[in-house]
Amino acid sequence: MTLLIDLIDETGQVSKEQLEEVEKLLQFAADALEVKDQAEVSVTIVSNEEIHQINKEYRGKDAPTDVISFALEEEGEGEIEIIGADDIPPVLGDIIISVDRTKEQAEEYGHSFMRELGFLTIHGFLHLLGFDHMTEEDEKEMFAKQTKILDDYGLSRSS
Repeated sequence: MTLLIDLIDETGQVSKEQLEEVEKLLQFAADALEVKDQAEVSVTIVSNEEIHQINKEYRGKDAPTDVISFALEEEGEGEIEIIGADDIPPVLGDIIISVDRTKEQAEEYGHSFMRELGFLTIHGFLHLLGFDHMTEEDEKEMFAKQTKILDDYGLSRSS
């Protein structure tokens, strides 16, 4: 299974090795979650200022956040199903991560920058796959999947 990943660090603050680790983690997660071969995902690392603007424009929240996902595979109410779409690799969507919040939260939670970056990446990826945390039950399921993927990959909270 190969996940096609477009990974961009607009800040220049994430090392080449860390970006490669994000790619490996996403491939690992895609395998674990049985994502369709050749599915596409975009990950962009931005500043707090940039994610603040995105959060304000698209979510109506006038504050920076750690990660935002824009799923492209969601079917809205009244949308027409495309016949033969099952044969086309899905474009899952975009994950946007604030490098500033990643650093802050890594320090706050007492783990590495890479662990936090991995957590936010997987959190965003799960949103693209339709997972959410709007209810307590959904939150338990999503966070259990996140933890399992990160632990199995080797990015546990102690990392």
